[in-house]
Amino acid sequence: MPPLSPPSPSSPSSPPSLPSHERVVAALRAAGCVFAEDEARLILAAARTPDELTALVDRRVTGEPLELVLGWAEFHGLRIAVAPGVFVPRRRTEFLVEQALALASDASVVVDLCCGSGAVCAALAAALGSVELHAADVDPVAVRCADRNVAAVGGHVHRGDLFEALPARLRGRVDILAANVPYVPTAEVGLLPAEARDHEPRAALDGGTDGLDVLRRVAAEAPRWLAPGGRLLVETSERQADAALDAFTRSGLTARLAVSEELCTNVVIGAMPPNGA
Repeated sequence: MPPLSPPSPSSPSSPPSLPSHERVVAALRAAGCVFAEDEARLILAAARTPDELTALVDRRVTGEPLELVLGWAEFHGLRIAVAPGVFVPRRRTEFLVEQALALASDASVVVDLCCGSGAVCAALAAALGSVELHAADVDPVAVRCADRNVAAVGGHVHRGDLFEALPARLRGRVDILAANVPYVPTAEVGLLPAEARDHEPRAALDGGTDGLDVLRRVAAEAPRWLAPGGRLLVETSERQADAALDAFTRSGLTARLAVSEELCTNVVIGAMPPNGA
């Protein structure tokens, strides 16, 4: 897009002024950004020069998610670093964090599978304090991003396919296992908003034919990794909840469903028997 405003007269020692808030709002609004005023404020705060501002606005008006434009996402009261090619943490996933925290008063080992940016792990760390933290993802871009967020809170990030990424010494020791797995059915990925469809990795969205392929894999193997009384928590949709509960039950976990009407999300919670059987 053309420059948002012509250069302002200035002395050689003074930096050029940035375009006004109103002009940025107008550009964002014209592109269909619903919260143009709030977005303009954030983008203006992030830009250091007029050229950088123009570049940031260009990225946003062409459909790139605001969080990727800014380089961070707000999640559970934290500023989580994100980068192009990484799944942006959703506000609804804060419900998964809250459910995990309600069960984690005595937790000593916490794992975040399919961690993406590591937002869930970072949020749990901020609330739990001194616990052993591990996060894992198969995508090298996500792992690099997660390392920025998880290492900052004393956690460890691993690359690999689900449990294959984790150190073997964690088998039978995990108290809280959070897995924000992909759960969009393959045929519906193309129906997602362009921000997700065009700018986030398909592997972080596509859950297979009915959306539950990865969830079933996690549920099937989780009992080998959970400590006695440990919990597995996975986000899913309302229409998939019954099938997800069945997958947990088949793996030997005692399963229940937690629902947030406010955030329109569901979390399946599976408990390992106290004796570990």
